[in-house]
Amino acid sequence: MGSGKTTIGRQLASRIGKEFYDTDKEIEKRTGVDVARIFEIEGEDGFRARETKMLKDLASKNDTIIATGGGAILVEENRNCIKENGQVVYLKSSSQKLYDRTARDKKRPLLNTDDRMATIEELLKIRGPFYEAAADVIVSTDDEPVKQIMNKIINCLKLT
Repeated sequence: MGSGKTTIGRQLASRIGKEFYDTDKEIEKRTGVDVARIFEIEGEDGFRARETKMLKDLASKNDTIIATGGGAILVEENRNCIKENGQVVYLKSSSQKLYDRTARDKKRPLLNTDDRMATIEELLKIRGPFYEAAADVIVSTDDEPVKQIMNKIINCLKLT
């Protein structure tokens, strides 16, 4: 959450002529409600089930870049899906940068806690090893502009 998946993914897709999809946004389009509301009604398990279905649907398309929700990596079925259907880029950010980027955002249900920084650190501790194991490329998004991050991804994955 806050690593730049949507921003970088959308601009990268435009630059290399692919379709861009954000799993969270696509779930919201199909359900007509935002992710926070789905969490409220169905809980995290209900949301994760929707996320897995959406990821499978999107992964079956050609010439796409898909930004997954931050927790999608926790589900083995999702990890297998992304590894089998494309190249995986982990946009890695420090807990401080993630905190700064999400500080005013109230639409992230997992971050609506009394101690947002502790929550971010715990999420990174749990998710980080899964991200790293699944990634074909790891790119830091802490200090570089989007254009430089895109260039790194393009060069590493030989997308040109």
